Amino acid sequence: MVTANWAGNVVFSSREVHRPGSVTQLQELVAASDKVRALGSGHSFSRIADTEGEHVTLAGLPPVIEIDAASSTARVSAGLRYGEFTGRLHEAGFALPNLGSLPHIVAAGACATGTHGSGQHNGALATAVSAVELVGADGELRTVRRGDPEFPGSVVALGALGIVTTLTLDLRPTFGIRQWIYEGLALEDAEEALAGGYSVSLFTHWAGAGFEQVWLKQLDTDPEPPVRWLGATRAPAQVHMVPGIDPQHCTPQLGEPGPWHERLPHFRLAFTPSSGDELQSEYFVPRAALGDALRAVDAVRDKITPVLQVSEIRTVAADELWLSPAQGRDTAVLHFTWVPDTEAALPAVAALETALAEFDARPHWGKVFGTAPATVASLWPHLADFAALTLKHDPEGKFRNAMLETYLPR
Repeated sequence: MVTANWAGNVVFSSREVHRPGSVTQLQELVAASDKVRALGSGHSFSRIADTEGEHVTLAGLPPVIEIDAASSTARVSAGLRYGEFTGRLHEAGFALPNLGSLPHIVAAGACATGTHGSGQHNGALATAVSAVELVGADGELRTVRRGDPEFPGSVVALGALGIVTTLTLDLRPTFGIRQWIYEGLALEDAEEALAGGYSVSLFTHWAGAGFEQVWLKQLDTDPEPPVRWLGATRAPAQVHMVPGIDPQHCTPQLGEPGPWHERLPHFRLAFTPSSGDELQSEYFVPRAALGDALRAVDAVRDKITPVLQVSEIRTVAADELWLSPAQGRDTAVLHFTWVPDTEAALPAVAALETALAEFDARPHWGKVFGTAPATVASLWPHLADFAALTLKHDPEGKFRNAMLETYLPR
């Protein structure tokens, strides 16, 4: 029985965990429940997945991977991890434009919380979704498609509209990626570096000058970058972003070409992510404000470095999904991995939020944050529209939990 999230910082309040073996069983379960939420891979660090009622895992549903070559779409089970179906897409000649750092995360949970991947021209994972099939509060199965008035509120939906059963994803032709690691990038070169590849991540411990590593993922058809780039030097061997950790579990580097699904994530599917010995926070700021935001973080480094494992900077393109952290603006993402000590990490989180407040920093729904509900309401222009949508489809609050009651008051 699942009792806690992957990191162990959230002990679930549910009274029972169900594993239905069919969509029909899922419908019956939802219809009979007073409170119910879906459980994914447990990679959220907030209480977004919690419930005082019943939890449902979709792991027992028959897997669906239906590729429609004519429309360049794929219909996949919401409970599948990305690594469980992206290889099939590649074999069929297709790809998703973007992936997260971990191929171990469940598709529905990643999309529902606005998880994003990287790339200035790449949207968050949810932007690939063109249709959502879900079981509503009445137990009925319904589908919301792109173009429907409610679609912008139905993808990054925090589990508040129902239990998602399948997602239909837009595909592009498959492509290859080469990954290079550079070491020693100055802080002022961050914006140029982030624009230098198909997908780019900058890593720092906020203990020295600038960034210790740049993970540059480029199309394998692009010219090979120079050994020296923006003052940084190409790493001569495979590396991990956290000092002292064996890099064997990272995806291949050193310019070795490979398919998109084996290079866009930072970690291999065969690797089981750490034992959860970490906490994470993440903030989304307008891309145009990145330089100032980095300097603001640098000014409070003394408050964050004692509890920081590593920090990652990425970018993501704007979208129009109501609760997406990138809604309405091209975005830079500031990620922080903390030591697994909530009490020690929270003062650092508070210092960060104070430093980033002037940049309208939106917190990741699935990470540790302390942003006040009134501030959250001001950061998402469509939050009230989404609250109205939940009231329409779940008037009794079957899918609501304490976190939703805090940030989506009725």
